[in-house]
Amino acid sequence: MNTLVSKSKLSTPSSSSRSSNSSCSSNESNESYLMELQRVNNYDPPPQQCISITSHRSLAILSGHVGSVSCLALCGEFILSASQGKDIIVWQQPDLRLFAKFGQGDGSVKALATVGNKVFTAHQDSRIRVWKVSRSSENVFKLVDTLPTKKDYLGSWDKTLKVWNVCDLKCLESIKAHDDAINGLVACKGIVYSASADGKIKAWGKGKEGLHCLKGVLEGHKDVSINSVVVSDDGNWVYGGSSDGYVMGYEKSFENWKVVCEKKAHEMAVLCMCLIGEFLFTGSADKSIGIWKREVFGKICKVGVINGHEGPVKCLQGSSSNRIGGGFLLYSGSLDKSVRVWWVPRYDEKTQVEESINQHHHPMLAKC
Repeated sequence: MNTLVSKSKLSTPSSSSRSSNSSCSSNESNESYLMELQRVNNYDPPPQQCISITSHRSLAILSGHVGSVSCLALCGEFILSASQGKDIIVWQQPDLRLFAKFGQGDGSVKALATVGNKVFTAHQDSRIRVWKVSRSSENVFKLVDTLPTKKDYLGSWDKTLKVWNVCDLKCLESIKAHDDAINGLVACKGIVYSASADGKIKAWGKGKEGLHCLKGVLEGHKDVSINSVVVSDDGNWVYGGSSDGYVMGYEKSFENWKVVCEKKAHEMAVLCMCLIGEFLFTGSADKSIGIWKREVFGKICKVGVINGHEGPVKCLQGSSSNRIGGGFLLYSGSLDKSVRVWWVPRYDEKTQVEESINQHHHPMLAKC
């Protein structure tokens, strides 16, 4: 497999996310990006109260997709982005070089997931493709299987929840889960949450015979599609993003869930969400990304807005392992066919601190 030339564009916008019109060579851009990560990594501000964060930074704009970016996933040293144009791009971390492309021609990609050395891609043609990651062969991402087979095929628009064994790739369960399409899935502490266009999030857990059964129903707004669902690491808090722009928060107590938060997050639909520690990010059809701080009792407090995309924000992925400068990296994919990389501080920064890191020592973080 040929290694492709990087098409990433490093930018130096301010927190208002204005993009620089200047250009530089790929080598210079990647070197600047790496140097900036090292500089930011030396900065670790003290914790502050839940007030507005104005110091997020746009680090890179990654282009190369022929269609709208539909999903993102982390895979070891790589960040994967897939599109409606049937292509999957592999970006090498940390310099964000375009490493490879695979999956072309297999139908628009609707979802990405990684487990160990395997990548699972769900496509518009109602198939799940399984790719094995191997450094020992020239074809790093090699197609090893396509699911489901004719034996266990039930279709991808049949509103069912399917359970697969990732070792032998066998379909173990097929559950009639919702009255409309399932838009999102997340699992935590033995509970699987499914978000649907029928306006409900359903919680599934294993019953007496080891099969999944319904444990609870988390109601959203009537006749409003729930497009995304996320859950906290401890499994106690669940958040759903809806087409009416609301984020609903639920508290789990044993096997009961109650609404603890109902926030108008965007003027247009919430299309995706991402939870990194105490921060919740919401991507919207209004082209913006909301930054929310989780508070006590599951409440959320808006602390910032990220602008920059020229189309609706379809997917978000955070990299908590890449903690730099008291913050972390956030990746966003949009219908504008681009993936953007942001640095988001973990705490609010006082004006004098922000000014100090912008003076000569940090050119990529300097204000425009």
